[in-house]
Amino acid sequence: MVSVIGEPPLGWRVQGDCTPERGGEQGSAESARRWAEHLSPFDGAGPDRCSGNCIYLDFSGFPQYPVKGGRTVGRPFYLAIEGVIGVGKTTLARLLQPRFQADLLLEVFEENPFLSDFYADRERYAFQTQIFFLLSRYRQQQRVRLNDRPLIADYTFAKDRLFAHLNLKGDELRMYERVHQALAEKITLPDLIVYLRASLETLMARIAMRDRPYERGMDPAYIESVRQAYERHFAQYDEVPVLVIETDELDFVRRPQDLDYVEGLIRATLSAAEVRARIEAAGEPSAETQQRWEAIEEFLTLTKAVGALGAALSANSQEATETALRALDTSAESLHRLRQLLEVQGG
Repeated sequence: MVSVIGEPPLGWRVQGDCTPERGGEQGSAESARRWAEHLSPFDGAGPDRCSGNCIYLDFSGFPQYPVKGGRTVGRPFYLAIEGVIGVGKTTLARLLQPRFQADLLLEVFEENPFLSDFYADRERYAFQTQIFFLLSRYRQQQRVRLNDRPLIADYTFAKDRLFAHLNLKGDELRMYERVHQALAEKITLPDLIVYLRASLETLMARIAMRDRPYERGMDPAYIESVRQAYERHFAQYDEVPVLVIETDELDFVRRPQDLDYVEGLIRATLSAAEVRARIEAAGEPSAETQQRWEAIEEFLTLTKAVGALGAALSANSQEATETALRALDTSAESLHRLRQLLEVQGG
């Protein structure tokens, strides 16, 4: 249940006592996804019917505000999925496409003529491989500016520089940086980055499962260096919102409830980002508005914890049990903080 007491902040519509009813039992993964849809401004309609306590977003008639990254609030969203080799970026992008009725922007790494040679001799072929990727990704990214539908990509332009710093050095890195800097100024930033995180063991298992010829014999030490580079990158990244999802216990393909969970998180986070953009564009938020924003952020934390709990229970392993216990602790803490915030709002 979600309830807000008092006057709603900018962009919110409060409906008396209501609960969205689009199918799925309350508390299930399907229910969590429906809650996220209920909070989504992108379909503009809210739930089919309601009963209980609820709030939903209504932005009809609002002016358009420019926000960071060149995006205009209310336009189709641009979502980018990121993560280490083998984590499942492209798989998730393809699975989400019909659910969001979005266009796809997929990396064309197999067209790189130097890639197989690079995996065999990284030092010798690093520069050619990196420059090809940089120019190829830049050419693809020009599509973003022209797109008038929701767009889901399985990479970000920023990842290219991350790999360059792993693979290049000296004059080659300096030359790369000059080219990258000139191109990056013309790139449109996504509205949200979904960072899929996984352990080295999970990554190596998924790489082996898909069995691409040029990835056979992949050095685990290299994959671990890439994994650590991603962790450092997103630990300090602040250009756009980043949604981090732990995927060790998730299986988007075989367990539909896991895909429901991820979709719900993305919808809720996009909605929250839309609200924040409108509030910031309208000026300095009041203390009451800020409290409500904190309540929504806490709700997203709770949603993630509940989803992680469901995924861990489905996996049925000792490690999954430990994950479930951590998720329970997070859920309890988040519920407590959310109650405190709502009690403050209620006076």
